[in-house]
Amino acid sequence: MEFTVQQIADLLQGKVEGDNTIKVSTLAKIEEATKGALAFLSNLKYEPFLYTTQASAVIVANTLELKQPTTAALIRVEDPYTSFSTLLQYYQTALLASKSGVEEPCFIGQGSAIGDNHYRGAFSYIGANCKIGSNVKIFPQVYIGDNVTIGDNTTIFAGAKLYTNTVVGNNCTIHSGAVLGSDGFGWAPQADGTYKAVPQIGNVVLEDDISIGANTAIDCATMGSTIIRSGTKIDNLVQIAHNVEIGKHTVVASQTGISGSTKVGNHCVIAGQVGIVGHITIADKTTIGAQSGVSKSVKESGNIIQGSPAFDYKQNLRAMTVFRKLPELQRDLELLKEKV
Repeated sequence: MEFTVQQIADLLQGKVEGDNTIKVSTLAKIEEATKGALAFLSNLKYEPFLYTTQASAVIVANTLELKQPTTAALIRVEDPYTSFSTLLQYYQTALLASKSGVEEPCFIGQGSAIGDNHYRGAFSYIGANCKIGSNVKIFPQVYIGDNVTIGDNTTIFAGAKLYTNTVVGNNCTIHSGAVLGSDGFGWAPQADGTYKAVPQIGNVVLEDDISIGANTAIDCATMGSTIIRSGTKIDNLVQIAHNVEIGKHTVVASQTGISGSTKVGNHCVIAGQVGIVGHITIADKTTIGAQSGVSKSVKESGNIIQGSPAFDYKQNLRAMTVFRKLPELQRDLELLKEKV
């Protein structure tokens, strides 16, 4: 696909400096771009590349003041990073739009229905009594169990598994290897030291505009639903246990584990390798730093916490500063003992 700089500027509601008739056909990093590529400059530490890049056009901020001339045409926008992300989204959408029809062999069960303009890849499986919307893309080797509901414009990449009764909303993305609806970790200890399985008869519900990363597992509820609210983005390799509820527009980074029946609020940020115990509540707009262990509820919104056990971020930094000085403090204490 080939576009003029002006066409791209119109799409991004930006203004062109330079030749607006130049054509670009690919997207690239500013330090690696070649002729015909479109790049962007958001982080100013990369500004030197703006004056040496071979890119035909670069997206920059309205406020950027040039230190020297550029050979690339400039597209000035309010936020270069967001604008470039918008272009990537258009590009990905165009690629997905090229996928349509039904590849063989694949299977769809009795009583199931799928909307217009869909794609079903080879070896995909759809169980009985499923309701699947329009513009849905189901890539090869996807498994969709019985009684699953999937909304419009949702993409399920190769090898993802959706167990029976899973509900997925509109405009969702489920990446390869993700598993939705596997059993929650329910085991009742017995008097003889063994464990008896507690049947997990609930389901998983994803609302609209949700992204689920590769190899992430979201367990079905013991009863009721494990729920991910609209706009939430979950990274690769995340474990979400039975009956968890995650609020709207929350982001969860890789290798995080959230234990059963915990409720996470709206607009939270959970960094990588965070562990959260079960049956607690995390207030709206909470930020949890990487490798933290959260052992009790966060009741006030807007807090930033860090550490294991996690507590206030700034206090944690002060505590870590003291911790690093413990050998010196011990030495000083021994000296004081000698003097006394």
